[in-house]
Amino acid sequence: MRKIAVLTGGGDCPGLNAVLRAVVKAADRYGIEVVGVKDGFRGAIEGDFVPLGFGDVSGILPRGGTILGTTNRDNPFAYAGGGGDKAEPVDRSRDVLRNLEVAGAEALIAIGGDGSLKIALEFAELGLQVIGIPKTIDNDLMATDQTFGFQTAVTTAQEALDKLHSTAESHHRVMILEVMGRYAGWIALYAGVAGGADVILIPEIPYDLERVAEAVKRRARQGKKFSIVVVAEGAKPLGGEMVVESRVSGRPDPLKLGGIGAKVARDLATLTGMENRVTVLGHLQRGGSPVAYDRLLATRYGTAAVEALREGAFGTMVALQGRDIVRVALSDAVDKLKQVPLTDPVLLAARSLGIEMGD
Repeated sequence: MRKIAVLTGGGDCPGLNAVLRAVVKAADRYGIEVVGVKDGFRGAIEGDFVPLGFGDVSGILPRGGTILGTTNRDNPFAYAGGGGDKAEPVDRSRDVLRNLEVAGAEALIAIGGDGSLKIALEFAELGLQVIGIPKTIDNDLMATDQTFGFQTAVTTAQEALDKLHSTAESHHRVMILEVMGRYAGWIALYAGVAGGADVILIPEIPYDLERVAEAVKRRARQGKKFSIVVVAEGAKPLGGEMVVESRVSGRPDPLKLGGIGAKVARDLATLTGMENRVTVLGHLQRGGSPVAYDRLLATRYGTAAVEALREGAFGTMVALQGRDIVRVALSDAVDKLKQVPLTDPVLLAARSLGIEMGD
């Protein structure tokens, strides 16, 4: 193999540049050229490629984001381009294959989450030689224990909780922190336990607000006149629905979640009579320098992807299982979302600590 292409798709997250650096450096050892695809699959559709060499990846290990740019829209198999919501999607997948061929790229490393890797799988089924690398702060991809970016997002949320504690205690308030995660509660659960939350609400466990309110009032009766509540953006009440902020066309999942923190705040104020405040952490979780764990995991994924290409293991995704990096079928990785199981050790630890989970 003489030349490969690499792209970063979906939402940005800490560690993307670490992967790109690892891919370029590992490929160079075998005399393989690397071209970067700008702005995810949009660049593949438009033929927007740039060479990636040692100089291009020098110093990017600690940088957040991606030097290639990314997008969570622009599916080549249903591409609307700049036509807006009313544009009729068209299949541009053959343009992608042609552009890669013109660029001399014999294979593609696709770095992304569920949506981007589903697209990568479709290209694999068309005969493109593809290797996937799992990336999402949500940690919701099957077949891998962890995705890079997750630990940095958890650390960002935990640090926010540390700061909220002092102001909550000073003003005797209920502080509610809304975090990302979409349909999975990994960030909320891990950050909540690490940050000393009193209540954690996740999509996997529909919550009974009466139980949540009772937990807050019980703490007040015990002399603890403040409470910390962590709520995942996809959490929902018993018999209720997720709070949807808007719908965004062109994305693999058009629902833009947001607003559950404000809803919980309003409902808790009614039931407890206690003053509360809401913090929506939002895209702060996506930004910043990756923590050491994510740098290491991203580097291992990048080097493992190059080895997989050299050995012809196409149509696979590199994954962390235990301490080992293994290869799994792309179809297994995107078959369904990985949600928090009710037997998860961290969830069981939260229950043992007396953290209210809403059920």
